[in-house]
Amino acid sequence: MLFQHVAIAGLAHVDAPRRLSSDEINARLKPTLDRLGIKTDVLKDVAGIHARRLWDEGMLASDAATLAAVKALADAGIDPNKVGLLVNTSVSRDFLEPSTASIVSGNLGLSDMCQNFDVANACLAFLNGMDIASRMIERGEIDYALVVDGETADLAYERTVERLLRAETTAEEFKNEVATLTLGSGAAAMVLARAELVPGAPRYKGGVTRAATEWNKLCRGNLDRMVTDTRMLLIEGLKLAQKTWAAAKIALGWVADEMDEFVIHQVSQVHTAAFVKAFGINPKKVLTIFNEHGNIGPASVPIVLSKLREMGRLKKGSRIALLGIGSGLNCSMAEVVW
Repeated sequence: MLFQHVAIAGLAHVDAPRRLSSDEINARLKPTLDRLGIKTDVLKDVAGIHARRLWDEGMLASDAATLAAVKALADAGIDPNKVGLLVNTSVSRDFLEPSTASIVSGNLGLSDMCQNFDVANACLAFLNGMDIASRMIERGEIDYALVVDGETADLAYERTVERLLRAETTAEEFKNEVATLTLGSGAAAMVLARAELVPGAPRYKGGVTRAATEWNKLCRGNLDRMVTDTRMLLIEGLKLAQKTWAAAKIALGWVADEMDEFVIHQVSQVHTAAFVKAFGINPKKVLTIFNEHGNIGPASVPIVLSKLREMGRLKKGSRIALLGIGSGLNCSMAEVVW
């Protein structure tokens, strides 16, 4: 889906305050690492993740999303009552019901005319939320939409470390669960608007999506546990990304050298290097945050986009590629023109 009338009116991110280093995790897991004879530092040397951020105790996904939403609305400079849609896209959630979106909406005091709901699609959900909101804006149904995401990895860390420290934990179980220890916490929010209402604002052009759902068993997670076949996820994810890239070249006219920035969903140094090599991307055009923030799930893409703006790397007219893969498997690639 491509859009002619959608702009980014506001954008914000919130970094979780507490730094948890991979050295600290390895120290806790030393009894299991020694017992299983695991000498490779998977987190730092393989995944390239030296630290991740966690929230202070008691922070809920809705709290984190609300913090980012307040910043994004202030950035947009609009009355919250003008928001016609709120989409929460986090993997983390407060409850199975009500929706986390309804809690965020209540926190913000949004209008009773504002639709609100959750969209879940693993690490791809924020891009999906942007597309859903943009379709409504493009059709003239609403003027403004708010897409939010708040990720809380604390519970997953504690429960995973507890399981991996059990005397009966096998090397296979360790391999299957270690990816959970690459997760990070954080929050992001974006205000999308009808372009005519925010002249000069960055435009969201939309993009393309491809699916390979025959691989839906490669990563399966709950709030306290995630089991991942990292090798096959990389192999099949890259195959799907290549199909999506081919579609983006046709739909969006992409040529790698002509794009100014590539906002790639941050998983690890292995995944990022594979993307860069497969598509001939200049590494200098890829801001990486996984080494200090880990994999923040669907919040990763908007957080990187927000950090790029904060650093002054986004200039008027810059073409920015947004690339994401979610377990399932699904892949989206979209473009923002700053």
